[in-house]
Amino acid sequence: MRVYLMTLFLILLISCNSNNSKEFSSVTITEVFSDSLSIRAIAPITKDKIWFAANNGRIGFIDNKSPKITSIKYEDTLLSFRAISATKDAVFVLSIGNPAVLYKIGFNGNEATNIEEVYVENGLHVFYDAIKFWDDQEGIAMGDPTDECLSIITTNDGGNTWKKLSCDHLPKTALGEAAFAASNSNISIYKNNVWIVTGGKKARVFHSFDRGNTWKVYETPIIQGASMKGIYSVDFYDDQRGIIFGGNWDQKEFNEGNKAITNDGGKTWRLLSNGRGPGYRSSVKFIPGTNGNDIVAVGSPGVSYSNDGGNSWVELSTEGFYAIEFVNDTLAFASGKNKISKLIFN
Repeated sequence: MRVYLMTLFLILLISCNSNNSKEFSSVTITEVFSDSLSIRAIAPITKDKIWFAANNGRIGFIDNKSPKITSIKYEDTLLSFRAISATKDAVFVLSIGNPAVLYKIGFNGNEATNIEEVYVENGLHVFYDAIKFWDDQEGIAMGDPTDECLSIITTNDGGNTWKKLSCDHLPKTALGEAAFAASNSNISIYKNNVWIVTGGKKARVFHSFDRGNTWKVYETPIIQGASMKGIYSVDFYDDQRGIIFGGNWDQKEFNEGNKAITNDGGKTWRLLSNGRGPGYRSSVKFIPGTNGNDIVAVGSPGVSYSNDGGNSWVELSTEGFYAIEFVNDTLAFASGKNKISKLIFN
């Protein structure tokens, strides 16, 4: 009996430790920046410092609520930015539309030191959606197909030079399959892995386990088949557990077939809370340090939270946002129409 009780105690102890859920009941939202901009790309540096990229060519750095903003023109055109990623010494911003222009902004920890073009692509169907870095040397950006595959560019020299992957080395896309430049979150990276998600005619997950050298593509049960349906966001907690979120932008309250989870690295997906919980959301993130149990999803309809791996959800706020990025297990930044806010989960 004593052995049995000790075993039961250990099982319960391990179970409690592995759950590690925060069980938040509210969120405190404080606006830290306001302007007449559409801000879909943010990159927090610390709890007080954050970079953002927006439309009208605007790039900004907020340091403890004090914004430093500049406008970038390519030739005579004010670009629209929806992709951003930061390394130790630089910040990268990538424009949508034709031409696609990628800038490297030198950063010394407190301010920008220089701005340079590191990649330009012209073409009728050019449209880049997101960018991420594995480390200070290697990064990846993705966009809509210009041929029969997704547009994927990579760097291995700290972002100084970029090359576009050939369709010979990528899975083919379906006609009408593309991606959404909604929140810079249709790329997720973990260690050497990268996952990229699509929508439209097909809603699929593209995966590379070796930093973009080889690729496979997997089907998902997410709603698809029309231009505004599909996966808008992906996040992986580790190399096995991931979540995809999206829905129908034209019918934002529709909550069937818009969220799913994987436990095998993206090969198979299971719908979450189908017909329950939030509808369309444009950005989803696992909360750091919660073993993949706690998840936050934001979109124009509001802020939604799950503390049981996405099986049930509560609405913490009806304030709308496009994107969210966590700094730690209770603090995040979120961006939206005309604003960036700090979110503290309680």
